[in-house]
Amino acid sequence: GLLLVLMETLADFGAVDYFAVDTFATGIYRTWRSLEAPIVAAQLSAVLVGAVAVLVIAELIARRRAKFHQITNRMRELHPARLGPVKAAGAFAFCLVPVLIGFAGPTAMFGYMAWTVGDARAFEVVTRFGANTLLLASIAAVLATFLALLVVYGRRLGRGPVTLVASKLAGAGYALPGTVIAIGLLIPLGWLDHRINAITTRAFDWQPGLILTGSIVAVIFAYQARFLGVALAMLESSLGRVRQSMDDAARSLGASVTRLLVRVHFPLLRASVLAALLLVFVDVAKELPATLMLRPFDMETLAVRVYQLATDERLEEAAFGALAIIGIGLIPVAVLSILLNRSPRSVAAPLDKAAFS
Repeated sequence: GLLLVLMETLADFGAVDYFAVDTFATGIYRTWRSLEAPIVAAQLSAVLVGAVAVLVIAELIARRRAKFHQITNRMRELHPARLGPVKAAGAFAFCLVPVLIGFAGPTAMFGYMAWTVGDARAFEVVTRFGANTLLLASIAAVLATFLALLVVYGRRLGRGPVTLVASKLAGAGYALPGTVIAIGLLIPLGWLDHRINAITTRAFDWQPGLILTGSIVAVIFAYQARFLGVALAMLESSLGRVRQSMDDAARSLGASVTRLLVRVHFPLLRASVLAALLLVFVDVAKELPATLMLRPFDMETLAVRVYQLATDERLEEAAFGALAIIGIGLIPVAVLSILLNRSPRSVAAPLDKAAFS
């Protein structure tokens, strides 16, 4: 839990940039944008990657002996503890304080500012910026969940060191700030764009332009590097609870690898797949630095819109976009709550602390 908070803090950009706190994430962005020194920004990113690598290694060492055992297929019913009036009131207040400070208070403030001042481009916020956010988040969520399913299933089939290292590297991007991932993509993708244009110019006397860095391709690529670890953790935790004897039984009956995944594993992982989709969707919807640095010039998301207005101290106008982001963030909370109430056995298992970390 501590390492997860440290990684999230290292990756934060919007809050520290608004309050003018100098961190690696903000320093890399300013070096790239203001000083126009991508090489220096890449060098700063390399230092931060080294710090993140230490945290990732520490997290792996802390959990290297963790195992999950399922000794029965029956779920034990939980019985709530009965508290007295004083203790019940104290427990309720203890749980209510972070909700009030972190959610209800800011939401009420945004609602008041949106109602009293509002945003002259509120319709555009919904139809254009909101549509861009939903489009990018949907594509990234589906692709990340599909890739995560391939990675965790490949690791289950081949338990060698190569698949282990590959799966860990695939999920390590979650510990990296979006600015580092953006810088790491801008340089090679920009070089590749120029090589493609040079080849097409010599061969056909035609320049296609910036195919990779001038479209949403680079943005989607960055989202996969950044948030693939979220889907990996969710699916890996769930698939680890499926006993190997089920695979052996299916294979002994002649099931192929593909049929085993489709007919046996996927039905058991449906709730986890949906949870992974929702979590990646929300993370992408509120992601800022990578989107800000890699997006096409004619594309803005809700996060970019709110950041630009907040940077200009136009907080009242930014309130409507902030409410839209909060609304998107409430979608997985509602869906997962419904799933937990309807099917606690299939969903509660992957939604534990190990899955989210």
